Amino acid sequence: MKTKILFLFMTFLYVIVISSCKKNIPEPIIHGDSLKCEITEVQPMTGIVFFSSNSTCSIWNDVISLEFSYLNFNDIVTDSGVYDWTAAENLLNEIASRNHQAILRFRYTFPGEETTVPDYIKNLPDYNETVGTSEGLQTHFPDWTNQELKDFTLEFHTKFAEKYDNDPRLAFIEVGFGLWAEYHIYDGPFELGVTFPSKEFQTQFFYHLDSTYQNLYWLVGIEAHDDVYSPIGSNPSIKEDNVFGLFDDSFMHQTHYVWNESLWNKFGRDRYKIAPCGGEFSYYSTYDQQHVLDLPDGPYGKSWEEFAQSFHMTFILGNNQPRYQTQERIKQASMAAGYQFEIKKLELTDQYTIVEVENTGVAPIYYDAYITVNNQRADKSLKSLMPGETQTYTINIVTQEPVLTIECDRLLSGQTIQYSANIEITKK
Repeated sequence: MKTKILFLFMTFLYVIVISSCKKNIPEPIIHGDSLKCEITEVQPMTGIVFFSSNSTCSIWNDVISLEFSYLNFNDIVTDSGVYDWTAAENLLNEIASRNHQAILRFRYTFPGEETTVPDYIKNLPDYNETVGTSEGLQTHFPDWTNQELKDFTLEFHTKFAEKYDNDPRLAFIEVGFGLWAEYHIYDGPFELGVTFPSKEFQTQFFYHLDSTYQNLYWLVGIEAHDDVYSPIGSNPSIKEDNVFGLFDDSFMHQTHYVWNESLWNKFGRDRYKIAPCGGEFSYYSTYDQQHVLDLPDGPYGKSWEEFAQSFHMTFILGNNQPRYQTQERIKQASMAAGYQFEIKKLELTDQYTIVEVENTGVAPIYYDAYITVNNQRADKSLKSLMPGETQTYTINIVTQEPVLTIECDRLLSGQTIQYSANIEITKK
């Protein structure tokens, strides 16, 4: 109580600069005209990701800000043109109730299961699925010769965007074809245009999604640049014209530097400047999962922190990590991904307020966020601030008692973007 009283008393005596912060996060320490504060939590839309079905999402709530789930098309649509979003709503509400945001992946095919193609399409006389063996299991593959399936796939994303393009419960979506929607059928009956979409339809798909999603970022698996599956190699304008991110489904396996890295390189290692980069820790072996977050050298001589910086990772699916790592280590690893903002200068003048900010993280923030003083936002977004860059923001407000926050409309009501600072406040 004495501490609280002392703090309130100081706000009347000194320049007040209050950090945008989560519940129970310490506020900045103010000594006269100096501002000192640290980033103590995983920032929104970044870090290690758990499956939404993982009980650790609630138990270790503060080590993650994101949860992952597949979305089945036939959970939403069973009849032509009839969309029931109840399953999506329940999932998003559940995740948001933990103050986390969702990453969803739409998939038709999963080893050992029937497809999630809506029943009305499966019942068409000219629709014929392929049944084969994948991962040692009987697996169904969609019939990509069928025009209704192709039409529905495009329509689904149109409808989804209409409902969720601006929804703060949703951070990103992942899309693709083949097993797990990871853009491959490495094990099973692969036939382009039959069990996997034709390159012509894939081209249409990319351009459709780019025009459909105006705000929500969508990511594709890095094997979308494999010439066997994809048209991008022979038609690079697809990746140049369309704004989409990348996910790597076997990140940091032993020979990642050979095949996986070559695909990243084909897309261009600066793609993070326009869209998020993410993925999943490798399941090639149990050893990969057990040691991927080991310090200082990871499983094969290079730490997660080094990989995150090299590939500018915003998030990584690490659902099994609570089995092998401590809560503290997972939180530390989460904070090694994505953006982090440091206030380098705060200057108060008789015309405006000037704030200088550095992005000390490994990736930008992908939704508009604004340096805000006393509820007045800067005109320029932090979205363009790349890792290692510093920019100056001018806020049209005159004050000797500034309240400094970072505001983003894509956040849930309980989320906050923190910043760090260790500066003297300048007055002119």
